[in-house]
Amino acid sequence: MLNELELKYGCNPNQKPSRIFIENGELPIEVLNGKPGYINFLDALNSWQLVKELKHALGLPSAASFKHVSPAGAAIGLPLSDVLKKIYFINPDEELSPLACAYARARGSDRMSSFGDWIALSDCCDVPAAKLIQKEVSDGIIAPDYTPEALEILKSKRKGGYNIVKINPDYIPKETERKQVFGITFEQGRNNFKIDDSLLDKVVTQNKALTEEAKRDLILSLIALKYTQSNSVCYAYNGQTIGVGAGQQSRIHCTRLAGNKADLWFLRQHPQVLALPFRADIARPNRDNAIDVYISDDYNDVLGDDIWQENFTIKPEPLSSREKKEFLKNQSGVSLGSDAFFPFGDNIDRAYKSGVSYIAQPGGSIRDDLVIESCNKYNIVMAFTGMRLFHH
Repeated sequence: MLNELELKYGCNPNQKPSRIFIENGELPIEVLNGKPGYINFLDALNSWQLVKELKHALGLPSAASFKHVSPAGAAIGLPLSDVLKKIYFINPDEELSPLACAYARARGSDRMSSFGDWIALSDCCDVPAAKLIQKEVSDGIIAPDYTPEALEILKSKRKGGYNIVKINPDYIPKETERKQVFGITFEQGRNNFKIDDSLLDKVVTQNKALTEEAKRDLILSLIALKYTQSNSVCYAYNGQTIGVGAGQQSRIHCTRLAGNKADLWFLRQHPQVLALPFRADIARPNRDNAIDVYISDDYNDVLGDDIWQENFTIKPEPLSSREKKEFLKNQSGVSLGSDAFFPFGDNIDRAYKSGVSYIAQPGGSIRDDLVIESCNKYNIVMAFTGMRLFHH
């Protein structure tokens, strides 16, 4: 192990020299393949913290798909339904371990944003997980270990240059963390706040029926938010994120952004979308993009007379606004976490449109009563956690 690792450059090619290092100790990481860069390591270390904490909180193998120091998706290793296998492009007879299921869910949360992701796995990477990763466009991976067979599969990616990092799962950083901005050093205590069921004890709405599944998904959303650039809001459902709104200046913009992603995740399961007649030779990223455009109001960009043949064997019928609204209004049971309080009830109005039935947020707004009133209007269960989860 080393205490320093030189990098090609920093965030941008002109930012040299660049390195990662640790004072008075050894780096807890080992590069097994490739040459990870500055942003790769930012993604790696943030995503590793997320999956480690998620595994500890929920007891299942966990995975995250990171882009630009925020999760595009995070999930635990619950089995996949036939519909999820189809929208995640997994063969019906493909071998899936719990860890592979976790990554399939994390990647499938927002496949457009996950393109070229950094992957984090909570457990030793096995062959089923490696085979799924092998098919996707990805920059690299961090995990506590790799089976020999899985390591060889991953080494074959990117013409042998795929970034593979091994981390010591027992590493515990110092309680004080520092960073520099404009030559000035910032110092703070690490955010070691524990996220568990106890955060959900203070239910402030008339409806207080929090199911075990809702508690699980709320915890998942809050842990994801702990490692998401703020402001941030996270929609979670059935053991995975389905919409993350990160780095917005306005809370309602977070809620809308994440809600739109959640809507797309549900609409990918519409029978008309599942039946799209794709050409056999279409690349996975092109297929993902075609689905997103087909679902959107710009569907003519893939269904136009001069372009539909690029993706489909037969020209599909468009999915109308009315059909999309009818499909989405039947969705419910979604859990929503927010890294800070909701200042207005408009966030609740928007969340409800995407099937939100459960909310966890810190509370503390001068308009808490109005936000609670909005939840009561929709029979939403809301808990005040009392803890902000800003991450910068």
